[in-house]
Amino acid sequence: MSHQPALATPHISLTPGESIFVLTGAGISAESGIRTFRDANGLWEEHRVEDVATPEGFAADPALVWRFYGQRRAQALTVQPNPAHRALAALEARLGPERFFLCTQNVDHLHEAGGSTEVLHMHGELFRTRCSDPRCPKLPFHDERHDFPTLPRCECGALQRPHIVWFGEIPFEMHRIKRRLQASHVFVTIGSSGAVYPAAGFVREMLYRRENGERVRTVYVGLERPENADAFDEVRLGPAGVLLPGLFAVEG
Repeated sequence: MSHQPALATPHISLTPGESIFVLTGAGISAESGIRTFRDANGLWEEHRVEDVATPEGFAADPALVWRFYGQRRAQALTVQPNPAHRALAALEARLGPERFFLCTQNVDHLHEAGGSTEVLHMHGELFRTRCSDPRCPKLPFHDERHDFPTLPRCECGALQRPHIVWFGEIPFEMHRIKRRLQASHVFVTIGSSGAVYPAAGFVREMLYRRENGERVRTVYVGLERPENADAFDEVRLGPAGVLLPGLFAVEG
């Protein structure tokens, strides 16, 4: 039997000692003007996503991949955080890192620009670059370059690549994410389609904990119902920038 979302209550109350795990997806960035890079047919400039967002695509045509991410960087530099980003930063400041955990599927830096100080970018970061050779000791570095007349290379001689988790690669810091999921009392997803795994399965981890007797709550916030809507206790439809400010009531 599917778990049916309940009617929304005015606030999400956090009692003393309760912690919250927040997962954000493309919807929260779209409200700031970040374009999603895929159209309805899964194409970008008539190229398959496999050509620009996979290790195989990078190996076949690194210039195309860098042009794609250069355009994404240039566009991301033109946008600003919205009230939803700032509301999450304010909640983090109120609760502290022990009670508030922010994990994003987004590669932009709008959460940081909105005031968040600790953000786990599970799919990587748009403005970071790393060496494509996994044996190279050079760490990823901040990089706002968006015009690439020549392919960027590491000091070791290998090509550099965007610090992005491409399709077929494992998201970053999954062990840390799992630990925080297991320790949180409230799980909130904002603007995620519920179609991209493993993030789409996080809410079912909370349901598993409930089935084992733990008291947990799950809430979705976004413009459209996600594909995994039936797994949430509440589904609150509307712009995150409108719904998030004032949504959380912190007791004590």
